[in-house]
Formats: sequence, structure tokens, C-alpha cells
Amino acid sequence: MENNRGVSTGHAFGIALFLTVMTLVTVYIFVAKTWWFPNPISAFAVSIDEQFHRTLWICGVIFFLAQLALAFVVFRFRGNAATAGHSHGNTKLEVIWTAATAILFVGLGLFGERAWASLHFTGAAPGAIQVEVTGQQFAWNFRYPGPDGKFGRTDPKLISDSSGNPLGLDPADPASTDDVVAATLAVPVNHEVELTLRSKDVTHSFFVRELRLKQDAVPGLRIKIHFDADKEGQYEIVCAELCGLGHHRMRSFLQVKPQADFETWLKEQAPSQ
Repeated sequence: MENNRGVSTGHAFGIALFLTVMTLVTVYIFVAKTWWFPNPISAFAVSIDEQFHRTLWICGVIFFLAQLALAFVVFRFRGNAATAGHSHGNTKLEVIWTAATAILFVGLGLFGERAWASLHFTGAAPGAIQVEVTGQQFAWNFRYPGPDGKFGRTDPKLISDSSGNPLGLDPADPASTDDVVAATLAVPVNHEVELTLRSKDVTHSFFVRELRLKQDAVPGLRIKIHFDADKEGQYEIVCAELCGLGHHRMRSFLQVKPQADFETWLKEQAPSQ
């Protein structure tokens, strides 16, 4: 039935139906986890997932109700082309929904504060394995201290990718002669690891999906993060910051190994004397 002053019933029904179906399909995709994250491999990753789910449920309920209300309004007031009236608003309602939004925002922040602080404000536990991570266009280099437990001195003047010294290790420093430099990051399972992130050129970003860990590596800064992987396996490391034309090639792998296998790997990577 067509109303010359407004939208036809058929058009209104079509729009309302589209909004309803779109809302239900969207909700189903998230509830069924049709496309979802890989399984977490650390307690920190689990806490990040919990915060994500908490936020998603709150926002999802609001989205669901708002879209169904919109579909109802479109169909309910179809064909009503009366002159619109002017309103100065409702101060009470505006205060209520503004306060509710602020409470939700602050509350979610407080819930997530513990996980954030555990990574950025709390240092690694004593005995954590130390690894220096250096990003450059377009590769990652991982340096482990040798048997002496010390990182050797580096000198930017000595950096030479072609001669196998991408970090500029100083051979005059005895502590640098046993440092291990590898193209992959290997760690033992269930053992805390502290990473010191550096960059040789531009800003890069160290990202491992399964750890839910992402941190920029900034030129001139040494940024520390730590994690404890509790599942063995191989996981991709990518640069999550657009760092140049070869950005897509900047990837490596995190290998989580049993303790014995890690120690064997570390010995195999040791520089020849």
C-alpha cells in the first residue's frame, strides 16, 4: 500500500528485514567464532582474550538492541511524512546515557588494567631468559648472551650485514665473542623470557598473535617486555608497523621448545671460536 506522503509498506518492510537479518548474521558470526583468534599460549594472552570477550559482549548487546530498535522504528513509522517537530532534548536522559557510557568505559579500563600492568609496569621475574630483539628493514635479529651470561659491547660502526655482523658486535670485548645471534627466536616452554626491543633504522612492531603481544621497537630506545609461553610449537613473528617497501617480508618465528631441546638449539647456534 503506497502512501503518497511517505515510504511504502513494502519498502519499509524490506529495510527493516535487511537490518534484522544483518544484525542476526553479524551476531551469529561472533557467537559461532567463524573467524577467530588462534589459541592463546600464555596466561597474559588468556587475560587479553577475557578482556576482549567482556568488551565484545557489552558492545554486542548494545549493538543488537540498537539495530532491532532501528528496524522497528523504520517499519512502525512507515508512510508517516508529517512535518518534523523540533526538540531541545531531554537533559535527564542525556545525563543518564552519558553517565552510563562513562561508567562502562572506565569499568572496562579497570578490568583490563591488571593485564596491562603485568606487561608494562611489572618487570620479569628473576632468572628470566634475556633476549635482545633488533628490528631492521626488513628482518629480525635475536641476540642471546653466551655462557658468561653477559651481552657484549656493540658499536654501530662495526655493523655489517654482508660480513655476518648485523648488530655490530665488538670483537675487542671478550663478553661479545660468545653472544648468539639468530634469525629465529627460540625459548623454553614454561620459562619466563624478557625481550629488549631495539631498532636499527625506523619504527618496527614486534607482534606474535598467539601471545597477544604487540610492542613497537623505536630507534634510540630499549623497550622491555616479557612473556611465559606454556604451549610448545612454532608461531609467526611479524612486524605490525608499516616500515617500508619490504614490510611484507619482515617475518620470523617463535619456537617454543622443551628445556633440553632449547639448550641443544642454543649450543648449535653458538659462534665458532
